[in-house]
Amino acid sequence: MSESPSELLKRWVLTQCPDQANWVISSLDTIAEGSPEKDLHVFLGYAPRKLGKADLALSAEDLAAADAAHPGWNPSGWSVDGAARVAALLATAGNRPFSERFKDLRRTADVAEMIALYRGLPLYPDPEKLHFEVGEGLRSNIRAVFEAIAHHNPYPRDHFDEHRWNHMILKALFVDSTLSPIVGLKDRANPELARILVDYAQERWAAGRPVTPELWIPVKPFRTDPAIADQLSKAISDGHLTEEALS
Repeated sequence: MSESPSELLKRWVLTQCPDQANWVISSLDTIAEGSPEKDLHVFLGYAPRKLGKADLALSAEDLAAADAAHPGWNPSGWSVDGAARVAALLATAGNRPFSERFKDLRRTADVAEMIALYRGLPLYPDPEKLHFEVGEGLRSNIRAVFEAIAHHNPYPRDHFDEHRWNHMILKALFVDSTLSPIVGLKDRANPELARILVDYAQERWAAGRPVTPELWIPVKPFRTDPAIADQLSKAISDGHLTEEALS
């Protein structure tokens, strides 16, 4: 039987920070028993001081276990303190809805805390109740916060409607973020997004600016769409685009 996300996170943190094992275990147990919410806040605040901020040291087997625990979950790039914070959130008990707790934490979080909060999105209970808070993260001017939602995170693939999905892809381009780490980039391709991206590319070319080759990943499935094909043909004839880029 595969380990749960919370079990994996706890194991990874303990493996990397054995000197703090007693503190981690006792704190998570206390939180899981429904202790006052201040205990959660204390743990979240002390995590970077107790555990450090190094990246999680994950093997290929660890990443496979993450995907088995939750399809599409990829914690590569997580920090050890961020992993501990998400583990604590997953351990929370009590009658208070998780979405309310998440909202309060987001409002008072610093950048590092916010990144951890959003990276844990696919693992939380009642994900459909977090849409407003996720929208706030997508609107962030801090690229790392935006990428905590957009990169290596199956939450957008699984829970965004087409409009929000398309908006996220376009914002990634506007903030000079990469597209390939977006989970579901090919699977969630749609005709409206393809048209938006072709228009975006034309605006870039008209301004003498380059277009990332990644842009064509969600366009390729619709390259024969009449609304798109003519624009692509013109771009090829003008020398902005090659047939190979669309193959």
